[in-house]
Amino acid sequence: MYTISDIYGFIEELAPFSLQEGYDNSGLCVGNMSMPADKVMLSLDCTKDVAREAAEKGFQLVLTHHPVIFRGIKQLDPESVVGQLVRGNVAVLSAHTNFDSTVMNKILCEKLGLIPDDCITVEHGAEMGCICGHQGIMAADLAVLCKEKLGTPTVRYDHAKNTPLRKIAVCSGSGGSFMGDVIAKGCDAFITGDVKHDVFVDAYNAGLTVFDAGHYYTENIFCDYMKKALTERFEGIIVEVAESSFDVVEWYT
Repeated sequence: MYTISDIYGFIEELAPFSLQEGYDNSGLCVGNMSMPADKVMLSLDCTKDVAREAAEKGFQLVLTHHPVIFRGIKQLDPESVVGQLVRGNVAVLSAHTNFDSTVMNKILCEKLGLIPDDCITVEHGAEMGCICGHQGIMAADLAVLCKEKLGTPTVRYDHAKNTPLRKIAVCSGSGGSFMGDVIAKGCDAFITGDVKHDVFVDAYNAGLTVFDAGHYYTENIFCDYMKKALTERFEGIIVEVAESSFDVVEWYT
């Protein structure tokens, strides 16, 4: 009934692939546009487990956020993730930085009960991140909110502010490089993931409270969003989130 071309076209409407960053490889990573796509599996990443699960369950397409291929492949190992996908006749389509700049941060804000009224910055014509006004929330309470709404085991944050936070920036995944823009916009809080120690120190010195809620947990919202979007758009399509889609990092708390 449906082909990969149909799914690709829908994502192009939602998050144009032309908006992806130069280093990215969003789009069709494995397969071709004419392959069937009546059964779609969703995952943040395509691991060996996801590739195996898709083949065993008869799914034709894995739709991921992070591309399964980032760099050129000079030798194909049949036991690698891509090798398993090819052997199982499973295609992979990815929507990464194009999705980040159009949809991801808006649904992250919605998940956290925040309302965007500005973006952090604009790069190559695409808005990056969101800035949200708030009536005021203490840092510890915002950390609890992130933990409960996103399901992350741990939220790391600095103690730059001991007063209510009223202007909150949000950037899914790894947004530490935008800290200068966040400060320039007058924000007093910044929710993101993958925050390096030096970013925490610089933020503290600048009076900015940074929250690291985890790369996986600030982006895993991709799966539920796309499941709803695909089933609403394509009548009769089968869409499932992979059982093997999980954070590969263990947390000891």
